[in-house]
Amino acid sequence: MKKGKKFLVVVFLTLIACAFLLNACAKKEEEKEGVVYKLGLSLAITGPTSDAGNPYSKGVEDYFNYVNDTKMLGNDTIECIIKDDQYKTDITKRNFEDFLSNGIVLYLNYSTGSTLALKKDFDEEKIPTIPASFHAGNLVDSSYIFLPIASYSEQTVGLAEYVVNNHQGDMAKVAMFIHPSAFGRGPVEDLQKAVEAGLKMDIIEVVEHGKDLDNTAMLQRLLSKNVQYVICHTVQSPVATLLTDAERLGIAAKSFGESGKLTFLGVHYTGGNDLIALAGAASESFLWTTSYVLTSEPGKWTDKQLDLAKKYNRDDKTANSHNYTNGIMVAQVAAEVILRAKDKGLEITRDNLYKELLAMNGGNAFEPGSTVGPVTYSETDRAGVDQLQLYVVKDGVFTAVGSTFQSEYIKKIK
Repeated sequence: MKKGKKFLVVVFLTLIACAFLLNACAKKEEEKEGVVYKLGLSLAITGPTSDAGNPYSKGVEDYFNYVNDTKMLGNDTIECIIKDDQYKTDITKRNFEDFLSNGIVLYLNYSTGSTLALKKDFDEEKIPTIPASFHAGNLVDSSYIFLPIASYSEQTVGLAEYVVNNHQGDMAKVAMFIHPSAFGRGPVEDLQKAVEAGLKMDIIEVVEHGKDLDNTAMLQRLLSKNVQYVICHTVQSPVATLLTDAERLGIAAKSFGESGKLTFLGVHYTGGNDLIALAGAASESFLWTTSYVLTSEPGKWTDKQLDLAKKYNRDDKTANSHNYTNGIMVAQVAAEVILRAKDKGLEITRDNLYKELLAMNGGNAFEPGSTVGPVTYSETDRAGVDQLQLYVVKDGVFTAVGSTFQSEYIKKIK
């Protein structure tokens, strides 16, 4: 009996040892083959705002391919499932649910409308989400949304401050030209709050543009009300039409604040090299703000972006689009938090990536190179890049105006 018991003990211990050995071998094989981290991106590759969404999707795709091709994560790879939602929230929701069933650890969303509609879902699923929308309202009553750069509101108020600080004469009279959606309306109330807080300008009219191909009547109406400045918050196509019409009517200012003319300014999605391609000479003197580095500004980042576009066979229009830069940047942030978690020996989970995003501040700030300032997040600040850069079209190229800045009034109205 004793020998039988000893035999059984030996067999039992042998089985345990074999199990440990098989598990160790499986882990080594997994390490050798690498782990695939799944992400999802839903955006408008077609339909409204696709002029921004299309190059954006290519930026995301190319950068993740670069991460995998250069073994930035060792043998591990990122698989980002990209689906077209045609700028329709119901399709975005279906895409998001499909992504969840695929086990994604981080989500990249697109539109303002869908981000607002799904933000409770993001909290319930506890999944860190980086949208292409910089709407300040995305962050209200939400814990899991992280804006890539300063909000539309901060950009709009920053442009308004530039107008006030550089306007000559009586109080500046301003109109807003916005997209007919939650995306377009987002900054209007915040600019009105800034005026109430002491920003010395008159908001004469807020125009929600339609699909009209001729803005003649609207432009003449603004001039009759002595408007001198038009702050635009939409996408490039309607702005290009607006600028072309103003040029045709001879009412586009050639210098800032030119008397009897209209000076046009715009927030992130209104400008960039894409706008120049659409509006041509009519874009001259257009003032624009964003937190991204442009390929029209020579430098290390410009070289890197153009090299990336060449590596993945993108055409010149895509390669020089700031929306391509935008897509690259959100992919950079996603890859960086995965890398940081891996370096700490942490499992790549939603919770660990969320914590890594919140820790991205101070000495842990992230410098992607694609932006004019560092990416920083914390429990109290989930807008990534705080710095803005003003650009102006001169001789058919966007060039930087002055140094980077932050809005002063946005701090007063928060």
